[in-house]
Amino acid sequence: MNVFSNPGWLKPYEYPFNSLDQVPQSVFNEINARLDERISRTPLVSIVIAAYNEEINLIRAIGTLSAIETKIPFDIIVINNNSSDRTQETMDRLHIQRLFQPIQGCGPARQLGQEHSTSQYILLADADCLYPKNWLDEMMKKLTQPGVVCVYGRYSFIAPPDIPRWQFFIHETLKDVMAEIRHVKRPYLNAYGISMGYVREAGLKAGYITHNTRGDDGRLCFDMMPYGRVVQMKSNSARVWTGPRTILQEGSLIHGLKTRIGKEIKRAFTYLFPHPPHDTKTSHN
Repeated sequence: MNVFSNPGWLKPYEYPFNSLDQVPQSVFNEINARLDERISRTPLVSIVIAAYNEEINLIRAIGTLSAIETKIPFDIIVINNNSSDRTQETMDRLHIQRLFQPIQGCGPARQLGQEHSTSQYILLADADCLYPKNWLDEMMKKLTQPGVVCVYGRYSFIAPPDIPRWQFFIHETLKDVMAEIRHVKRPYLNAYGISMGYVREAGLKAGYITHNTRGDDGRLCFDMMPYGRVVQMKSNSARVWTGPRTILQEGSLIHGLKTRIGKEIKRAFTYLFPHPPHDTKTSHN
């Protein structure tokens, strides 16, 4: 894992654009040329992305997904989740399957995506993340094992110029340790749409929440557990990379880390026991 710097493969996708008007057609041409070589009309797996106000980030995400190296047939389904910016225009310029979900929330958007998919498996990706070339293959190695219904991967933060990368590495290491603890009895707490996959038939049976509530991904994973095992994909080379905006919401990185450690200490005892059955469609976070 990268301790002192961001991985070099990210650089081609660090587009210096702030609006769609700044993006030259050549960027779309390059991405679409790769998509045309890779997208299958008879996919085994669909990469489903819910996008809300991601007109530039989506270009970066699809750019990395268009460079995936795999022999597994796949397609990409992007759902415009009632965006108020020019996300739809970005989608229309990319050679992907495009859907629109006016009901706000990742749950309704992802539900629409899995309903329109024709594949056997679903991989969830986020519109503001970057995906390494081996991500799909590494996820599918786990997901296609006998008895597995759901897989989740790990992720890292892209360090901005003013924050050393090693500080994020410390946070990620602690995060991975807690994921191992949660996985024993409550693996669904580690299942995030940033890097998650599942058997589509089980996903359709379980169904997403149909309202705008966080945790739609973990709830789906919880409801699919009667159909099979939940496993981890731990390959560091296949880690997904994302910006640090969520961890910096509480202020500095150090403050955010202290806040998260405090929350985990308070909840640590609960991780020793499985969560009792409950209705995930109506429960609150």
